[in-house]
Amino acid sequence: MATTSSSSNGTLLTLRVLLFCALAAAATTTLLPLAASPCSHSLSRTILSATGLDPFLLSCAGDDASASPSLSSHGDDDVDGANHETGKASRPIVTDQLCIKGELPPDALPPFQCCPPASASEPINFTFPDPGEPLRTRRPVHVVGDEHMAKYARAVALMKSLPVSDPRSFYQQANVHCAYCTGAHRQAGRPDMGVQIHFSWLFFPFHRAYLYFFERIAAKLLGDPGFALPIWSWDVPEGMGIPEVFADVASPLYDPIREPSHAPPKVADLDFFLQGEKNLTDQEVILHNLRVMYRQMVSGATLPSLFLGQPYRAGDAEMPGPGTVEWAPHNTMHTWTGDSSRPNAENMGVYYSAGRDPLFYPHHGNIDRLWETWRNDIAVGRRRRADFDDPDWLDSSFLLYDEEARLVRITVRDVLDADKLRYTYGDVAVPWLTARPHITPGVNPKPKGGLPLESVRFPVSLDAAATVEVRRPPRAQQLRRSLEEKAQEEEVLVIEGIEADAGDFVRFDVYVNAREYYKVPVGGREMAGTFATLKHPGKEGMVVRTSMRVALSEVLEDLGAQGDESVTVTLVPVRGKVRIGGLKIVYMEE
Repeated sequence: MATTSSSSNGTLLTLRVLLFCALAAAATTTLLPLAASPCSHSLSRTILSATGLDPFLLSCAGDDASASPSLSSHGDDDVDGANHETGKASRPIVTDQLCIKGELPPDALPPFQCCPPASASEPINFTFPDPGEPLRTRRPVHVVGDEHMAKYARAVALMKSLPVSDPRSFYQQANVHCAYCTGAHRQAGRPDMGVQIHFSWLFFPFHRAYLYFFERIAAKLLGDPGFALPIWSWDVPEGMGIPEVFADVASPLYDPIREPSHAPPKVADLDFFLQGEKNLTDQEVILHNLRVMYRQMVSGATLPSLFLGQPYRAGDAEMPGPGTVEWAPHNTMHTWTGDSSRPNAENMGVYYSAGRDPLFYPHHGNIDRLWETWRNDIAVGRRRRADFDDPDWLDSSFLLYDEEARLVRITVRDVLDADKLRYTYGDVAVPWLTARPHITPGVNPKPKGGLPLESVRFPVSLDAAATVEVRRPPRAQQLRRSLEEKAQEEEVLVIEGIEADAGDFVRFDVYVNAREYYKVPVGGREMAGTFATLKHPGKEGMVVRTSMRVALSEVLEDLGAQGDESVTVTLVPVRGKVRIGGLKIVYMEE
């Protein structure tokens, strides 16, 4: 027994020594957490600065990029957007101070660093401005006049004159978009996962927060607390084109890296893609633009997720699916403005460099205005046009510098009331509210001999147009629905398991009941939706995994197909490689 006791004491002593060593090692790791594996720690950038290491030089991309060939790993699509793949409880996206150097292509334009300067202190929580502050009124460029545009030009010049180390400088403000669009910012508690603000329900609130601080920085530098950002209202005929003031080579608002053939007075094409110009007169382009706006804002955006985008929670695969306006005209106008002679259509035509063009901010001002218009000015039936009330959306947060160069944590719920943020929009006409597209007779003939369409086996690479009969929910289910249910629900085509080439601009169009889709004129009713992505530089050889949803209720009504048992869907490739996982039709209510 004595021997046993001695042995036990020796073992205990050994364990104590090992524990002491472990604690000592832990202390050393606390002081130098980045020595071995910076990506295994969730550290604020303040701590990174304290180590004496440049946080701009830290990159975790190598570990993940070598492990997976994909830009994201979106699993089987589901309408509710929950993360069924991991089985973990959903949580809001919280942006950490940790920011890594993103991967950019060899032909990218400098600067190559997206991350903001490290803050000397922890972020402060956002507080609303004083209700007594002047209410900033954002108005279209073609309305505000030369004096106001001269102020915007001076604000940009003042930002450009600041040291690049100042987070309020134009250099750093442009990099904000780069950092949040290339996944450079890390998720709190998940240093292996980036924050991506495109192709999800974060798109609108992030850009609102971004513009809010950009505008306040401009006002501070100008010494004009009432200064409001002008907006590029490309959705009304008077604003459909790059404003003349942005084409003045002597102005701070000029960017030489734009598409030269689209300089004023060229009429913008809200349905543009890099496949050449449409053979239309200016008036025909304007009419088509109005019909695009109707489709994206009215008939196609009847539910919050259809307009705002799909849920994206902490730990989820990025880019689950955008809302209608992000597809077009957001993406399409970025591409239309960027220089097509550049490999990535810089500056506006690609995420990492878009913020370098002073036109970017009026462009997104108009996107933000459309959010307000969707909520307040559009009513279809009894369907509500309201934001999500999901806490995971409301509590998602971003880190941005304010006009005092303080790092601020701002949540989605903080940006939902523009009046509390002390800005509004001047009256802007919405002529597209009545621009309901026309149907095209005779484009959906039945197959010869009454035979069914040739079967399409999914998944399918979209190398050529693919036409599929998609069965609607059982007719008995349709008949059981009350008028109230029909008023609240939307019939939705879900395009699942989309894998698009991340290294290219990709587009395909979605036609409904148009087997002979090539006979449908530009802007025809049968063209129900457009999938359009920008390039993701540095992601060559990878894929964007996402999904798309197309509202069908009003389209089927116009086509006289409400009682049909199935819908003919034709997917038409326009550019780039894309693979489709499957199609289904569901009823959605939010």
